[in-house]
Amino acid sequence: MTSHAPVRKVVSLVPSLTEAVAATGPELLAGVTDWCSHPAGLDVPRIGGTKNPDTARIAALAPDLVIANEEENRPADLAALRAAGLDVLVTEVRDLPQAFRELDRVLVRGCGLPRPSWLDDAEAAWREVPAYDPPLTAVVPIWRRPWMVLGRATFAGDLLARLGVRNLYADHADRYPKIPLDELNARGADLVVLPDEPYRFTADDGPEAFPGMPAALVSGRHLTWYGPSLAAAPGVLRTALEAAVRR
Repeated sequence: MTSHAPVRKVVSLVPSLTEAVAATGPELLAGVTDWCSHPAGLDVPRIGGTKNPDTARIAALAPDLVIANEEENRPADLAALRAAGLDVLVTEVRDLPQAFRELDRVLVRGCGLPRPSWLDDAEAAWREVPAYDPPLTAVVPIWRRPWMVLGRATFAGDLLARLGVRNLYADHADRYPKIPLDELNARGADLVVLPDEPYRFTADDGPEAFPGMPAALVSGRHLTWYGPSLAAAPGVLRTALEAAVRR
């Protein structure tokens, strides 16, 4: 950020950060992406997708701050916004502690808001989380056609590890490697974890590809979003994992 003037208008290019600002200072939101689905009924101008935002429209909204993420948003779009004279705050989130730090940076230092109680609640919720011991091993697809899974240094992988579920590809050179389905089934994982985003895995679309392997259908919002959903995430994810393990 290049300015210390009060922040009155914010454009968010990240769904989880949109929810975080909406839960803390909703009056600040001046524009959000088409994918910003929480909170429900959010009545704010839409400025395109996370990967294809309408940068001219964003500039026309004249926000004091644009909040983005190095993984979800394209460098070229962020450069165009900066070239238009806008302040752009870019987050990086690879694990839970970093998520908490970045949320504080966005909300308190970036937006000038008081630290929200939900952020304290989320930190407390994750402080003492019961974990499987010994840990379970899992493959965690995020896409099919082609099959892609969680690899190294991912926020979702860190959350699962804290619940005692070890991602079998956590040491892969890539963060989101493409792995043939035959190999995924041959690794001997205890279960497959299937989130409903970015690919929408369902009971009828996903588990059938892993015959004989317990399948945990989990909320992508609770596995991959960093924001108010983090407070409920340990319980929501644990319930989904338990349902799969008990089968």
